[in-house]
Amino acid sequence: MDIYQKQIEELMMNFDSWFNDPKRLEDGKMTSNLFPYKKLFEPIQINKLKIKNRIVMGPMGNVSMADETGKPSEKMIHYFIERAKGGVGLITSGMTPVHWKDDPSYEDLNSTGIFPRLDSHRSSYAGWRELIEGCHAYGSRFFIQLAPGMGRVGNPECLTKKKKLPISASCNPNWYIPEIPCRAITDMHCKRIIKHTGQIAADSKELGIDGVYLHGHSGYLIEQMTDPAYNRRRLGSYANWQNFGLDMVKEIRKRCGKFYPIHYRIDLSLVLNETYGERMKTNKILKKFNNGRTADMTLEYMKNLVEAGVDSFDVDLGGYENWWLPHPPNGMPPGLYIELAHMVKRYLKDKDIKSNVGLPVPIIAVGKLGYPDLAERTLRENKCDMIMLARPLLADPFWAKKVYSGRVDEIIPCIGDHEGCLGQLAIGGHPHCAVNPRTAFEHKYNNDLSPALISKKIGVIGAGPAGVIFACTAAKRGHYVTIYDKNNKAGGMLISGSTPKIKFDLINYINYLNSELKRTEKSYKLKTLFNTTVTEDTLKKENFDALILCTGSEPLKPHIEGITLPNVISGNQFLNNKSLVNNDREIVIIGGSDVGCEIAHMLSSEMNKKVTIVEITPYFMKKTCTSNRHYMIYNLHKNGVNLINCSTVKKINIDSIEISQNISNTVPDPYITWTPILPDNIVNPFKRKIKENNKLITINTDKVIICTGSQSKDDLYYKCTQNRIASEIYNIGDSFSTGRVLEAIKAAYALGNSI
Repeated sequence: MDIYQKQIEELMMNFDSWFNDPKRLEDGKMTSNLFPYKKLFEPIQINKLKIKNRIVMGPMGNVSMADETGKPSEKMIHYFIERAKGGVGLITSGMTPVHWKDDPSYEDLNSTGIFPRLDSHRSSYAGWRELIEGCHAYGSRFFIQLAPGMGRVGNPECLTKKKKLPISASCNPNWYIPEIPCRAITDMHCKRIIKHTGQIAADSKELGIDGVYLHGHSGYLIEQMTDPAYNRRRLGSYANWQNFGLDMVKEIRKRCGKFYPIHYRIDLSLVLNETYGERMKTNKILKKFNNGRTADMTLEYMKNLVEAGVDSFDVDLGGYENWWLPHPPNGMPPGLYIELAHMVKRYLKDKDIKSNVGLPVPIIAVGKLGYPDLAERTLRENKCDMIMLARPLLADPFWAKKVYSGRVDEIIPCIGDHEGCLGQLAIGGHPHCAVNPRTAFEHKYNNDLSPALISKKIGVIGAGPAGVIFACTAAKRGHYVTIYDKNNKAGGMLISGSTPKIKFDLINYINYLNSELKRTEKSYKLKTLFNTTVTEDTLKKENFDALILCTGSEPLKPHIEGITLPNVISGNQFLNNKSLVNNDREIVIIGGSDVGCEIAHMLSSEMNKKVTIVEITPYFMKKTCTSNRHYMIYNLHKNGVNLINCSTVKKINIDSIEISQNISNTVPDPYITWTPILPDNIVNPFKRKIKENNKLITINTDKVIICTGSQSKDDLYYKCTQNRIASEIYNIGDSFSTGRVLEAIKAAYALGNSI
């Protein structure tokens, strides 16, 4: 094996059980031991462009943030300017199509789409100008990310809606619907794309955009053309997998001159063989992609890219078939690609590779680096030249300013759930954030926290995320707020949810909620009453003007024979007291949602238990963002967890369960992580109908854990409403609708700003 690819294989192996290393877990804490953070705030030069600090805002697709012609909206403009206000040195845009007609998957009907554009109409220039000038006003530089195409990972509805096949380097299957083949683009089409890229780069320079950023990683069209896994062409100039990328860089240099910065995003390897092993030889989709670009090949390609005119790189691993690698979810380790950046930096230094203006090539580290001490230490150890933060800057656009001034405990930490960012792309939303209600709504909340005209006495019952955010928001506006909770600290259901080691980001967020309560209590009219159970009579005596009920949820208990046996516990009971299974070896979990799968991961990877999950539907974690879902299922498979779908539990015994399992070969393979589950509103004409062939099966088990969902605890809300305990009564969070932090926090912030 090539020397660098061997190092990557070792890195990949560490992803499996990293959380059992206390030092790695320590890296993921929001500490301020290295304050003052001198390296993070040193200037740096890319080509002739000087950047005020080493912090880069990573690209996150700005879908549905421009109008139908591609002109940046007020939403998009204020979103980026907010990050500039927050102190980021270099901001990069989300994916911007090079030319609408080059890839049919970009365009919706009637020549409209969901991406910001520069190629469509000159009226879009005005939006970009306003955005750039706004960022420059706060000292931030701005690079535009250019994407010549989605290729095989584009929306396959271009076939059903417009009768056009998706495109790719070769006849590759579409990622969403593998039965749909992609049309291999001709060399003439390739040259047209390259010419369009040069034109949009020239337009960007003329508009005052500080540099261009080529989207060359993660299996998009540039990757498809420059990786033999996807590019299996035999004839023409672009049968040489390097030429497409090199010609594109040369065209940009030709159009923009020597001194215009060009940044290239690349994965050192798709690591498909390292991910899937023997399955690469047997699965009909995966075996097409066996001959992927190795790290050694990529480094040679990067050397040639620098000679062609590239000034800087950021590097990661993986593509859509292992999507959790380029888009690491909450369970991946902090700073997972630091050593990758260090590898590239050493290679370029050893080969004495300099940019076209004679400077060392800055290497930007990516991947869960929103922990200030870790980010600073990485720079101090010279493992990279800049730090790229994407989701941490959605969670807190003022990350940089807070770090600079040592206010680390005030940073809103990313929790890695992808609910508001990546997960929105498949369901028609735009990027925002589960833990920051203002993200991508800065244009709406530009006058938030305005003083209340009348100060009210408000009672808040429940100190989960909804209760805390409402209480702090309302108190800052001048209301008299009392918040009650039966626990000894804030966090609600997140407290038990943070028990698995891979949920370390939740611990950071719980700490933030509690520190935010203390700060608000110190400066405003807020009182916290923990270890307090509230009744209707308690609230009546206080004579509140308004009540906010955030009383959470409780587990649903299915009607199964034997559900009350002593060997049956709820998921929440286990998370609150994992010693309940200390003497058990075999465990069955009923319910394959997020909670059930996360508990299975904890039991198998931390406690060495033999685990089976029984799920009634065809898919585990169906509504979860693909990155998080595939990460979890992939690791459950590696841990030997038995996933049984399309099955119904009939009876629980003291030492076993009886299930009716559909054993038909039409039942979906629960371990597939190389293709996604389509949203329910997207019709897949090739989808096989699941046939019934049920068989009664007995599974031995020492313990049964019930994870079949939850229901709102709204009794107190309705009692207060019926008895008119206050003139205003509201119900938010899980006690209104269970499941997600995102909706709870948005409701809390909106209500806190309007009451």
